[in-house]
Order: sequence, then structure tokens, then C-alpha cells
Amino acid sequence: MGELATEQATAADRDRLSRPSGIRSIRLGDLKVSYVPDGEVRLRPLALLPDSTDATWAAHPEYLDVTGHLVGSVGALLVEHGERALLIDAGFGPGAYEAPEGPLGVIRGGGLPAALAELGRRPADIEAVAFTHLHPDHLGWACHTAPEAAGPVLGHAAYLLSEQEWAGREQLAAEGMAEQVAALAPRVRTVADGEEVFPGVRVRIAPGHTVGHAEYVITGGGRRLIAFGDAMHSPIQVDHPEWSSGFDHDLTATAGHRRRLVAELSEPGTIGFGVHFADVVFGEARPGRTAPAWHPVDA
Repeated sequence: MGELATEQATAADRDRLSRPSGIRSIRLGDLKVSYVPDGEVRLRPLALLPDSTDATWAAHPEYLDVTGHLVGSVGALLVEHGERALLIDAGFGPGAYEAPEGPLGVIRGGGLPAALAELGRRPADIEAVAFTHLHPDHLGWACHTAPEAAGPVLGHAAYLLSEQEWAGREQLAAEGMAEQVAALAPRVRTVADGEEVFPGVRVRIAPGHTVGHAEYVITGGGRRLIAFGDAMHSPIQVDHPEWSSGFDHDLTATAGHRRRLVAELSEPGTIGFGVHFADVVFGEARPGRTAPAWHPVDA
């Protein structure tokens, strides 16, 4: 998602989001992969996906809340190999933001440290954070400084970004993200397409949502998991890969990539991870056979 200005969450928000919920884990051979929830996002469905219609969402009320907003999640993916730990993305952080116009209704974060603790991990255990892209709902805890701390909560870790994404940081700074860019800079290491960044984890550059958007392909136990970042924002895009979101940088590129991604997610032994997919973050694609095409994987 795009540029956001954060504000401190209320005490009630922080209390609610400090209680972990929605943690899910999958085993891939020697790897344990877990969704680490940080908070939630409520989106205006027609603004998020301009090619959808009121009839689309009337047929899929399971994706909406009582106000008609599309319910999404924000968080991270924890990859563990023995004692080692990698985080893919870093949630939104301890803040809240509301937008009166545009695709985004409200976004709240704050739960990631408690969710890590529930999984038996501390922020200090994370050796690297591999980012899919430079949007605030993926950077949060890598930039946020906790009370009485000398730096960001994850500031000890290496920050891994695609070369193309980091090359565009000056534009992000010009759009109001100078503080986040400055917080990231001392820890950034750029990575290239196909590079193994952690045992069993390779980066795959997939431009479209942003200029250097990255996915991470995690392989183990004869299966693979594709953490596809913001290539898709909602499970309904598995049924309609031609629908690009209001946050996408290059609509044509993202639509083409989504078609290929859905085909991949239909292959045997392949699982997808959609960080914004609410309570169905792990799943498989079965397009053309059943509706909806996104089938959650038990975790």
C-alpha cells in the first residue's frame, strides 16, 4: 500500500493489538513458517479494485465487515531454521491511520512483538528482515523506536531489499517517507533476483506494485511457499487476476504477473502467502474449478 502518515494508536488500540491472534504456522521440511499478525486494515472495495462492482461484493459478503469495508490483515512472515530466524516484512507498527478518501479506510498495527513472543521469539532473534517493498504497512517495526530504546525494534537486523526498490528511495523521501528511508539506510543490504537470503528462501523480483517489488519463494519438504507481498491484496483477485489495485504502480505489469502467479499457485505442492488476506493468509489457487478460487490451507 502507498504513502501513509502514522499517528500513535490510542491506549485501547494498543491494548487490543498487544494480544496476539491469528497466528498460523506451516512446516516445510526443516523450516517452520508462521504468520505474525500486527493489526488490521479496512479498505473501500471499489476504490481498492476499481474494476470490481457492487454486484461483485454482494456475491462475496464474507470478505466485508458490517460497514461494507474489505477486511484485511497487516503483519509479517517468520521463517525459522533451527535457531535462526528471518522475518519477511515488518508490519505497520504501533500506530493508526484513517483516510477520508481513497482506497484505504483505516489501518492499525501494534501486535507484532506480542505475536513473536507467542511464537517463542524476541525481536533480537531476527537476523534479517526481507522486505517485499517500501510501503509503510510493511516497514513499521523496522523504523519504529520503542520507548527507552536506542533505535528501531528490529534495528539490529540486516534489512534486505531488491536493488531496484532501494534505488527508488529518493522518490519515496520526496513523497513524505524521508524519516523511514533514513531509519532503514544504515542496515540495508540490496539483493538480486534469485539470491538465497536464508536457508530455503530465495528472492524473486516482480515489479508492478512498486518498481522493485519482491516475492520470496520458500522451499522445503518437497513443497514451496510463495510469499507474494502486495501482488494481490484480496483473495478475490485469485478469481480475477486482471483486477489491479488502486495502490499499484504499473497496472499492466501487475495484471500480467498476477496471471502467472495464480497459475503457479495452482501447481501441486505450492502454497501462497497473502499478507493482507485476513484469516486466510495461507492457501492454494484452484481457478476455473470452484469459486472462490482461493482455498485456505489448514495451519
